[in-house]
Amino acid sequence: TKKENLPQEELVLAPEEYKGFKMNREDLYRQYFLFWKSWHDEFIVSLSSDSNRKKQIDCAEEAIKNLINLKALLNEEKQKGLDIYINQIKALRDRSSKDLYGDSVTANVQSAERIKRDILRDFSYRKIKDYLI
Repeated sequence: TKKENLPQEELVLAPEEYKGFKMNREDLYRQYFLFWKSWHDEFIVSLSSDSNRKKQIDCAEEAIKNLINLKALLNEEKQKGLDIYINQIKALRDRSSKDLYGDSVTANVQSAERIKRDILRDFSYRKIKDYLI
């Protein structure tokens, strides 16, 4: 048949970059804020229950990571304000990981709850929307 004698075309697959859905800064801020809050809540639970150190550290790390993502969306003045809380969480993470006998559980939970309250107060979207870059 005629078709069999035709040269076969070679299939060439060209990679295409998938751009995906682009979120605007407001939605990104809200998403990172929600992720931070969830991880921070989990951090508080892990501090107050007798969770293992690795879980406490992982929760703190995830909370910090999301605050750092938030920070990139803010102007310089607000970044400095957020740095204070990021450093407080890092210090609390370090303190809790060294508290081998659980002597400071109550103080650590209170610190984590205070940090959470302060961030909710100072960095909710409503308060921060004019400082997004």
